[in-house]
Parts: sequence; structure tokens; C-alpha cells
Amino acid sequence: MFDDTLLAEIRARFAHVDTCPLSGPRIFFENAGGALTLNSVVDTSALYAAIPDNQGRDNPASRALVEVIDRARDDVRLFFNATGGAVVVGESGTELLFRLVRDACTGAAPGGVVLGSTVEHPASRGACTRWADETGRAYVQVPHDDATGQVTAEAYAAHVTPETRVATILHTSPVTGMANDLPAIAAAIRAVAPEAFIIVDGIQHASHGRIDLSQADVDGYVISPYKVFSRHGYGVAWASDRLTALRHDTLPGGPARNWEQGTRDTGAYATFSDVVAYFDWLGGRVGGTGEPRQRIEAAGTAIAQHESALTHAMINGTDNLPGLRALPGVGIVGGADNAAREGLVCFWLEHVDSARIVEALNEAGIRTHIRRADHYSGTILKPLGRPDCVRVSLCHYNSLAEVRAFLDAMRGIAAESGA
Repeated sequence: MFDDTLLAEIRARFAHVDTCPLSGPRIFFENAGGALTLNSVVDTSALYAAIPDNQGRDNPASRALVEVIDRARDDVRLFFNATGGAVVVGESGTELLFRLVRDACTGAAPGGVVLGSTVEHPASRGACTRWADETGRAYVQVPHDDATGQVTAEAYAAHVTPETRVATILHTSPVTGMANDLPAIAAAIRAVAPEAFIIVDGIQHASHGRIDLSQADVDGYVISPYKVFSRHGYGVAWASDRLTALRHDTLPGGPARNWEQGTRDTGAYATFSDVVAYFDWLGGRVGGTGEPRQRIEAAGTAIAQHESALTHAMINGTDNLPGLRALPGVGIVGGADNAAREGLVCFWLEHVDSARIVEALNEAGIRTHIRRADHYSGTILKPLGRPDCVRVSLCHYNSLAEVRAFLDAMRGIAAESGA
């Protein structure tokens, strides 16, 4: 785990770490719904919101804005460890998943199927459902493992065929909290359908670091920056050269291979550069040396270790506080012992409504979230026979003291229920 000195430095770089500007002091365990925002992002947003100039003009301010955008595109490639291709900024991560899936489906060879999995968020499932239907293809969903909350490369291999034209992969689930083996799944698809377009939903995974597209042969990777320390209002994607070469919406007579339309928000690009700079800084503080990519990788490793320690304490207990697994009638999505977990625990108590747990935690100053068996989470919860569960999602700026406060509150909630 991070020592107290470094953790204090980390927390000082974020806005509203321990106090909500609307409700007062609180512990923020709702990071999967949207992570905390870097102070540098707040400052950068204000700076660029006030600049009246646009790109493409013959003046110094306009040229400076273009340089900011170009630098940000390089930073995205650095963060993803991707070469070539195009960096695309859109309305949101969900919107970009729909766009990339649409263009893959309309540009792929005729016939065949679209392949996804039951663990996926409706952003990719919805895009595949829509565009498989629009292009006259079947949509096949690889079943995930209910016990582990994951989908495996072996499961994909059992369903991929040479007729697979487009495939989607979820890197990490915002409901189970489990990461899927992206390089292995992509390799399983390529082994049977080498020409398939592979699109990845990396929205939940991004804040935990360790995105490396040099190790995964995919055509698209999408994230939502507000879930990785930036702000709302934009999404970021990388699209391979072969995906970029397909037809997509663009202005007649405009630049070839252009994904983006209209005047861009320079502040969106600039704030993602702030995110990459933060990972670079953190990597240097945990011993990363050499090139920026090496420091970013070091940051990702350190983040994983810190978050793993926090979720282990949450599940198994710490000091004299029992963990979640010790509470009567507890169930933990994906199992209590799961090495694929990334900073997230979804659980329920048999004798306490999940809504009441979230309410009681709010009363104790701890922000969490209920997940219901609806269009967002039903594919995960319905097979478990659960109408809902409580999601506790951590990030690397959270502390062991905050976990202790959560466990103390949960002990009281369980005791009040008579369980």
C-alpha cells in the first residue's frame, strides 16, 4: 500500500476528496459511478473555457490550441500504449462505443455474426444489438461465469467462428468488479476470425491503470474520462488504421480519415493530458524511471497493489473489525476470493434491503450505490437470483482508515437488522 506521506500527496491532487460540496464530510466509495477530479483538470477546464479562439485560424491563439490537441492525442496513445490509428474525442464513452461498433458493422464483409458477452455493459451490448440487426446479422453473446463474474478466452473460443465479423470485449465490469483477460480473449478471436473488428469497452478499467494495447490486437478501445480523474462531457477512443479506413460520418470534401466533426473543445483534450501527466507523476513517486511510459506502467502496478490491499481488508477485515464475509447472510458478487477484482466489491445481505444499506451508509457519511437487476446490471444479478446489491467502488486515493469506517458502519447496520 501507499505510505501515509505519499497517500497524502495523492489526495491533495484531487478535488473534494473527503468533503462533498453539497452535503459536507463524506467518504467517497462511488468511484465506479465517476471518479474524483484532479485539481489540475478543474484549472485547465476554466482556462480553456475562457479562450474565444477556435482551431484552424491564422492567429497565435488558434495555432496554440491545435498544438494542445495534437499533444493530447500523443498523450492518449502513450496512455494506451498504442501506435498508429486515430484518437477520437466524442460526446461520451457510450456514444463512442456506438460509433465504433456501427462503423465496424457497416464496414465489415457481408454476412457473418456480431459477437459479444453477457458480462458487458449495455453500451456495447446495445450497440451490437442495434447494428447487428441493422446489418442483417445475428448477435451472439458468450456467457460469462456467474461464480467468478468474468468471461474467459476459453468461453470466447467456444463461440467464435470464421464468420465472426465484429466482436466486443469488456475489459473490466462495473458490476462484478472483475477484469477480463483482454490479450487472451483478443488472441482467441484472432485465431479463428483474423479479419474481425474487435472493439473494447475500457471505461471501468481505465482508472486502475495498466492499459497496454501493444499486448492486445484490437481495433478500438473506448474510455470515459470522468471515470479516470477528468471531467464529464467527453469520451476518448483509439481506433486502429483499418477501422479508421472504413467509411464513417464526415463532412463532404473534408479531410480523409477524419472521425471528428465541428469545432473541438480544446479543454477536453487538455484535461486528458492532465490525467496522463498525473499517472506519469505517480509512477515517478513509486520508483518508475526512464521514459514516461515506464512511469505510467509503474503507476498502474502501484495502483493495483494499493486497491487490492483495500478490497482485501474490506472483504476479510482489518485490525479488530470483521470483513464483509463475516457478516451473517452476506453474498459477494464474483466470490470473496477473486484475484481479478479491481477496486470494487458488490455485496448483499439476505436480511437487509440493499436500498436500506445504501441509505444507512449515507447517514454515516459513506457514499456507495445500489445496483438493480435492470438493463444495466440484470445480466449479472438475475442469474444469481438477486434483485439488487450494494456497490462499493474504490480508487487508489482511498485509505485504509476509510475502509475501517465502512466496516464499522456495516457492523452496526447488520446488528440493527437482527441478522
